[in-house]
Amino acid sequence: MENFIDEMLELDEIDIVENINPERRPYVVCERPDHFNEMDELDFFRRFRLKKATVERLLEQIEAHLMHPTNRNHCVTPINQLLIALRFYATGSLYLVTGDFGGVSKTTAANIIKKVTHAIANLRPEYIKLPITELERNRAMNNFYTIARFPRVLGALDCTHVRIQSPGGNIAENFRNRKGFFSINVQAVCDANLRFIDIVGRWPGASHDSNIFDNSRIKAMFENGELPNGFLVSDSSYAVRTYLITPLLEPRTPAENLFNESQIRTRNVIERTFGVWKRRFPILSVGMRCRIPLTQAIIVATAILHNIARNENENLPPDDDVPIEANNEGIIENPAQPIAARDTSVCTT
Repeated sequence: MENFIDEMLELDEIDIVENINPERRPYVVCERPDHFNEMDELDFFRRFRLKKATVERLLEQIEAHLMHPTNRNHCVTPINQLLIALRFYATGSLYLVTGDFGGVSKTTAANIIKKVTHAIANLRPEYIKLPITELERNRAMNNFYTIARFPRVLGALDCTHVRIQSPGGNIAENFRNRKGFFSINVQAVCDANLRFIDIVGRWPGASHDSNIFDNSRIKAMFENGELPNGFLVSDSSYAVRTYLITPLLEPRTPAENLFNESQIRTRNVIERTFGVWKRRFPILSVGMRCRIPLTQAIIVATAILHNIARNENENLPPDDDVPIEANNEGIIENPAQPIAARDTSVCTT
């Protein structure tokens, strides 16, 4: 019996040693797909959400950040890195699935997506910017005025939720929004042409819209007089201010009804902007499985890509069938004392 036990223990030790030193997989170099050259324009647009010419121009701006110092180990070319990231934004798939599409491993796909996302996000100062000069402000006001004859509008403000997986840990419930799912609450301001001019994508889903605005850079700029003679339009979940115009809760006169109609039509551009943004990049709707810092960077990167697409007059992809959740924010009462800026708008609209 003792000999039998000794033999069994010896076999167990052999198994442990063999498991400590598993046989390594042989290194195999696979030929990667050439999606850019092999796909026609329509198939490419459907899968990557941007036209080839737009992707080429974007690549010129970030290619230096995607280059490898050598060509060893069959490195992934900058164009293929960009396409892997764009495919990820277009589907929200697992890294393994995205890697299979690009002919790379799961780990390589994850590293590429992170690198490309940060390279695009670094373009923010060029593509997401407020109308600072007097000429820019006047142009913005004129563009908004053509929508519904609402004067002096520099931008439309609102928030939208970008779905994420639970981050886990003690902070998880901070990301659960009032609709019950985990999200990042994204504040954005857009112009009359559905382009983002400001975006804040770092707040947990449980954060209230008004609290995000109270801690934002754009509010500080208005209060410091850096954006004079204009204001933002928003819904009634925000408190009315001299630079933030919300609709009247109980319009009584024809002028007040006209004011509300004009205000609502004007601010509707931000809801349309969110809709176009999420349809172009379904990852924003289906949910992200990334860590929070990368999720925040993807929000900014896709906003930049959205603006680039708007600048290039690109249409939405034909397979934009991802359901977009309604953006219904709660209404709170405005201060009892009317604000002169809004009263003036009622009279002049």
